[in-house]
Amino acid sequence: MAAFAEGTPCWVDVSLPDLEAGKRFYGELFGWTFGETADSGDGRGAEAFSDGKRVAGLVAKKDGRMPTVWGVYFATADAVGLSRRITAAGGTLVRGPAALGRSGVIAQAADPAGTVFGIRQPGDDPGFERTGLPGSFCWTELYTRDKERVDPFYESVLGFRGTDLPGASVDFRMWSPAGAEPGEASAIGGRSVITDAFPAEMPGHFLSYFSVADCDATAATAVRLGGRVTAPPFDIPHGRMSVLLDNQGASFAVLSGAADPVGPQGAPGARPDPNERP
Repeated sequence: MAAFAEGTPCWVDVSLPDLEAGKRFYGELFGWTFGETADSGDGRGAEAFSDGKRVAGLVAKKDGRMPTVWGVYFATADAVGLSRRITAAGGTLVRGPAALGRSGVIAQAADPAGTVFGIRQPGDDPGFERTGLPGSFCWTELYTRDKERVDPFYESVLGFRGTDLPGASVDFRMWSPAGAEPGEASAIGGRSVITDAFPAEMPGHFLSYFSVADCDATAATAVRLGGRVTAPPFDIPHGRMSVLLDNQGASFAVLSGAADPVGPQGAPGARPDPNERP
């Protein structure tokens, strides 16, 4: 598989207290199968596969104080150089660049508002082998309370070209990779704003989306498996989506019915404020 373009999402993984429980949950929810990975330094892990293609990672947390979350990684050809740009632009390094076997060089950083994200310089394994199809990653959104600081940060550090979503009822900015014509057709992610309509304790975070064949059925299955629905299924211009928690508390979104696979092919749109949901 060809390397991902600079600044595009190339991998997601979830940090969980109970790896085996996570495999049972996502295995039934998305039909994933799993292969064990070497200890990453953060904990024992497993790669998830959809139809034999690598789509995500699960990691068993070694430290129970760390959050149970899905994390997204952006591709780079130079993890060391990008790490320097991150700190120069007001971000911080959570974990400096480190070689991680065939995955290449991995680092974790926080933007000026404290939201954590990953960067990945590919090795033999560039990341996703399948995206935009049921059971695989299709989109990511940053939710922040400080767009004035984070917009210029991501646009300078990762080279994103930002455009505001036209006609949206929420404050949403689409991100296109460097070198692309900015706009919906080239968008690979976006930034939304955490308003007063959301819980006061909600921190800044990246929300990762997975494509599914049936949003409503997936939400119902998540509940049956011990998860929760935090945003019941609702329609957006690019299909039907829902925001879920898995059986250990990690948040993610699912999207069905998109006319085309999302990601480079177009933005699914923003999650509306809770008061605006149908």
